Parts: sequence; C-alpha cells; structure tokens
Amino acid sequence: MADCLVEVRDLCKYFPVAGKKTLKAVDHVSFTIEKGQTLGIVGESGCGKTTCGRTLIGLYPKTSGEILFAGQDVTELAGKERLRFKKRAQMIFQDPYSSLDPRMTIAEIVAEGLQVHTNLSRKERQERAAEELLAVGLTRDYLNRFAHELSGGQRQRVGIARALAVEPEFIVCDEPISALDVSIQAQIVNLLIRLQKERGLTYLFISHDLSMVRHISDYVGIMYLGALVEYGTGAQVFSEALHPYTKALISAIPDPDPDSGHEEKKIRLSGEVPSPVDPPPGCRFAPRCAFACEACHAQMPAWEHAGEGRYVACHRWKEIKEKGV
Repeated sequence: MADCLVEVRDLCKYFPVAGKKTLKAVDHVSFTIEKGQTLGIVGESGCGKTTCGRTLIGLYPKTSGEILFAGQDVTELAGKERLRFKKRAQMIFQDPYSSLDPRMTIAEIVAEGLQVHTNLSRKERQERAAEELLAVGLTRDYLNRFAHELSGGQRQRVGIARALAVEPEFIVCDEPISALDVSIQAQIVNLLIRLQKERGLTYLFISHDLSMVRHISDYVGIMYLGALVEYGTGAQVFSEALHPYTKALISAIPDPDPDSGHEEKKIRLSGEVPSPVDPPPGCRFAPRCAFACEACHAQMPAWEHAGEGRYVACHRWKEIKEKGV
C-alpha cells in the first residue's frame, strides 16, 4: 500500500521463564497502519498489547517476524539509520509518574531528545521545549519545574511534549490515559486527536478502554492472550463484531442510562484467562467461549479475511454472523 507507514508481519516476542518454559507475549501478530491514521489495540490486562508496542518501537528485541517502517525493516537497522528511526518513531508511556526523571526539570525532559537528534544550541532547545509545552496546553512557566510538582494530567502532557519535540511521524501511545482521573482522560484523548490533525501524525493507540478506542481509532485490533483475534475499521468492529471475545468486550462498555436494560444484555465470560506460558490447545479463547465446538478445542483457527478489510480468527464466525448472535 502506497500510504502504509507501519507494517507488522507475523511478529513474535517470547520471554524465557523458569523451568525452561516460554512466555509467548506476542504470538504471530500482523497488521498495517496507514499514514495519518490510528490503529487501536484493545484487550484485557496481560494480553500482550503493551509488549507489542514496545517491540514495535524497538524497546524489546523481536523474537521473529518483520517490522517495516516506510517499507524498511527497522529491526535490521544500526548506527545512524537506527538513530534516524528513533527520531521518526516515539512513545508516550502509560504511567506519567514513573516515565519522567524526577531529577530533571521539565525543560530538560522535553529537550532531551533534541540534544540527541539535533544540533540546536541550549537556548534553541529551551525555546523548542517551551513551544511544545504550549502545544500540549502548558505555559513556559513549567519549564523550570520538576515532575513531582505537577498533577497526573500535567505530567502526561509533558510526556506528550517530549515525544513531539523531535517531530516524529509515528507515536506509540501505550495506555496514555489509564493512570489518569476520568475527568482528565477525555482531555488527553482530544489533545492527541488535535495534534494528529495538525501534524499529520500516525498512532498506535493501546488501551483497554473501548469507549476511548472507539473515539480515536480508524482501525481496531482485538488482542487475546498474545494474538489478534479480530481486525477492522472502528465502525465495522463496534457495529458488528465477528469474534465472540470482541462481542463480550463490547457488551462490557458501560451504559450511562440505568433503564436501558444494558446490564441484562452483558455477556459474562466464565473461567480465567489461560496462562501464556501454557496456553490451551486449539483456540485460546475456547475454554471461555459459549460458541466453542470440538474443532475449537483441537485446532488453532486461521486468520481469515472477512471482507472489506476485515479479518478474524474464529472457526465459527460465519455461523455466528449468519445467526446474528
């Protein structure tokens, strides 16, 4: 695709654990993100979505697969080419309390990337830092403050300014609102949307909040136990989910109307999420799935094209779609 900026092919990230076993945090994941668009990755805690983002950005080395950025495999880059990629791709971290160095001023935090990637003087870096703070809704009065003097929302704005300072094309947003008060979350998401429009940014937005993912994402990938189980546009996924796990997640979105009858329609999953160290045979969701058949427990479902850019990994998705259940 001509406008494809990020392409992930069959990505795996495994971690060795005690007893010579392997934790398959990301297992054969594939997706693409076009320039200027947002892909939202959704799933329960521990499903591997953060590990996927960190591997994509280069914080974790891949186990196998390909990560293409503007058509170039970034896992093979070294030296100046690797540094150039780091400038083009940045990350906003989940916890604004631990992702900012408490010994550095806000000016030093925001301008740190500029010191690495540009030849700007100290004064010029200071001015750029002030500009980026203004862009995220903070004044230059914050430049000489320290992280402990700021609220959670202000710290996350500093984290966003730090990512923006080197003028990246692509940003991994790793649950950027989960550690914030509910009253602040919408402000941060709307800020990210505005910055994307103004600067032509491309996002991978990782979250377990489906309402926010629905608001910000062009495409949505549903992740379960290290693997993608469904992929499509936001409109497709939220209007007609194909995978039983996606249906369960969407049914759990709170409804502000207490008389809507939403509570009775919720899909309540039984059992626990299996261990990624010792996943069950066949479909990993089968032990919790009301639609599981014999094939689901015996054979891993293939990643199937479901039409109009949609993909799903489920043995019974066609039957579920036809019956409208």
